[in-house]
Parts: sequence; C-alpha cells; structure tokens
Amino acid sequence: MTVETFLGRKVAEYDPPVRGDAITGDRYYSKDWAQQEWDRVWTRVWHIGGVAADLVRTGDYLTHNLVREPVVMMKQQDGSVRAFFNACKHRGYRLAWNEVGGGDALTCGYHGWKWAPDGTLIEVQDPEDFAAGNPCGKTRLEEVRCEVEFGFVWYNMDPNARPLRDWLGVVADQLDAWQMDKMTRVMAVTSDVPCNWKIIRDNFNESYHIPTLHPQIASSIDDDYTDTVFEMFPNEHNRMVMKGLQPSGRYSTCDIVELPLSEALAFWDLDPAAFEGNAKAVRKAVQAQKRKLFREKGYPHYATLSDSQLTDYHHYTLFPNVTLTMWPDGAQLLRSEPHPTDPERCVFDHWFMARPEIGSDTVVGPSGPTKFEAVDRTFIPYGSASLGEVADQDLSVAVGQQEGLHSRGYTGGLLPLQEKRVQRFHEILNDYVEGRR
Repeated sequence: MTVETFLGRKVAEYDPPVRGDAITGDRYYSKDWAQQEWDRVWTRVWHIGGVAADLVRTGDYLTHNLVREPVVMMKQQDGSVRAFFNACKHRGYRLAWNEVGGGDALTCGYHGWKWAPDGTLIEVQDPEDFAAGNPCGKTRLEEVRCEVEFGFVWYNMDPNARPLRDWLGVVADQLDAWQMDKMTRVMAVTSDVPCNWKIIRDNFNESYHIPTLHPQIASSIDDDYTDTVFEMFPNEHNRMVMKGLQPSGRYSTCDIVELPLSEALAFWDLDPAAFEGNAKAVRKAVQAQKRKLFREKGYPHYATLSDSQLTDYHHYTLFPNVTLTMWPDGAQLLRSEPHPTDPERCVFDHWFMARPEIGSDTVVGPSGPTKFEAVDRTFIPYGSASLGEVADQDLSVAVGQQEGLHSRGYTGGLLPLQEKRVQRFHEILNDYVEGRR
C-alpha cells in the first residue's frame, strides 16, 4: 500500500490501541526513573554512532558517548566496521577522545598499551612482567554489536539484540528510497539543553504544536491534522507524513500561492499565475513535473522516490530518541540523549544531510543557505547561538515545560487523538522499564 492511498485517513494496522497510562511528571526529573531507563532501555536499543563516510582508511574511528558509556567504532582491513567499549582493559582509561580520528592503533595515554583496529592488544610496556605471560595477542577490547546502514554507523550494547533492519522493520525498507548513504552531513550542532530528553521526544511525536510554534511553514506545508498521516508501526517506531508544496488547510489563505510555492513552480517550468486560487493543485503538478524533468534538472535520485516522497515530509520517530525528517533532497536528524548526571538536562543533536545542488556550492537547510561540505559536530552552549530556526522554536517551550512538570497542577496529561503517538511512546517506555519488552 502506498502513502497516497491512505493519506488523510486511519489504517487499523498502523493505529494500535493504547492503554492510557498516566504520563506523570516524575519521569522527567526523577533520578531513580533515569537509572531504570539506563538499565532497561538505553543498553538494549540501537544507537547512531556517527557518519560512515568519516571512516575511510583502516584504523579510522568514530566515538560516541552515551550517558557515561563511551563507544569507539573502527574501520577494519576488510572494509567492515567493528565497535568496542572505549576503555583500556588495563586500568579503564579512555582510549579515543576525538569524535573522528584514526591511526594504526589505539594507544592508551596512561601506560601506552596499544590496541589494533580489530580490538587485539598488540603492545604493552614490560611484557615479561605478567604472571600469565605476555598478554599481547591474547587480550581483546570488549566488543559491541555494530552495523552500517543508511550512511550511519550504528551500535547496540545488547549482544542478543535483533539485527538493525529487523528492529527497524518496515521503516528500513522505506528509508532505503532516500539513499542517505549518498548524502553528506553539512550541518552538525550539539547542545546541552535544560530539559529532560523525553520532552523533546514528546514534541517530535506530535504535530499539534505546529500552528503555535511554527506559523512560518503554513504557506508551503499542510499542517492540518485531518490531511496528515499518523502511523504507529507494529514495532516501537512511528511515522508522520505531512503534505509539502501545499498550504495549510487550517486557514482561509489556503488557496493563495506564496513563497516558496511560487519559486518551486517556476523552477519546475510551471507558471505560478496559473495556480492562483487553487494552491492545493501545486503539489500534484510539481510531482508530475519532477517525474518528467528530474534527470534534465539534475536530480537522478528522484527515480527511487514515490510521488509523496517527491514533495512531502516523511517524519520518522525511532524509539527511543531519534527523529529523521526526510524530504526529496535531504534529511534531518534530531536526537535527544540523557545528560550523564542530571535528568533535567539532555544532549541535543541536530544534523542535516544533503545532496549537492547543481551549479551551487550551497544547499538550503534548517539554518538557511549552508555550504556543501562535510562537517564535524560543533558544540553550542544552549542559548548562545541558533540550533536551527524550527529547533529553536521547539526548544524554547521545552525549557518551560520542564519547570511546569514539577507542578502539583500537572496530573498526567490530557491528549487529543492526534497526539496518540506521545501516549504510545510512554507506554512502550513503561513496557521496557517494567520488564514487558
């Protein structure tokens, strides 16, 4: 079944019942709850460790620090990638410190022990001074499950976890269409935000906030919930599909062709004046033109996309903490991870992956025109600079919500049906914490 056949109405398979568990405020600030999440959730799910394109030569590595657990992912001689806990087996000193690095071996800065890319100990100081003999060649770093998919390196601390594609289910097949492995990460910012990680998750699991927080999108993205697809897959993940190149159906201005609709029409050799009073027709017209002219215009990757994927915003929320927003020429990653010590803070990542624009050295991303070149992550102290226009708007209310969730006046949430994915997220989280998953 394609997206087009069920836009705007529910499909029972993707609309499972919810129990109505209370979403209590303490889960957003309790240290006990945060510890249960660590023990029963974070150590059992797949995480994105970094961008696979950063691993070129044997010995190149990526690091990812999740709460207090560092992981290093290394390129192998056969081209594969393996992951290890980023701690020397000698005395626990961290081996790799940079987000991206490389060399013939990982060398411990404390006593100089060296570890090969496959995790084998290859050099120690005073090898004769060990009761059991020289440990080189006999000792290996503790390995972590690792896979490369969609242009990312993923890892899972659970040795019994399902393979990544099995865990993603139907989402994996859908993501294949965008060929993210052929995209370049041109924006990567990180911040320490004063709210619990789940507040950001709640926000990305609903579109109810869009008219209030993001009014600027109303001229080109239809945020009317009655014409939006909300899907909850049989696994833990969700998808929302919002129609692009179509004004919001919430307002009387929905028939007016404004920017950026007029620009899109002109680029695809259509006359904006022909759509005045019928702006809803723009979406289908541009889809048809993209099908007709995509190779001529320099967009060969459109061959793998459906009509909906050519114009619409496919917004995936991967349990527990990753959002991927896909559109024809790029992908956004928005991720919130627990703070290492404070449950009322989180680590927020905002990445943008894109394809080059023909005849230009920039692409249009969440922060406007962006130079098309691969970048490493930049840390931005919260409030000191923009994390992206829409992200800034979302985070502005997240901080206030963190305060309100302490109130005795908050008694567990009163949600409309279009926020059902928020309810389901918390019920899945409860299932993990309480041992039902």
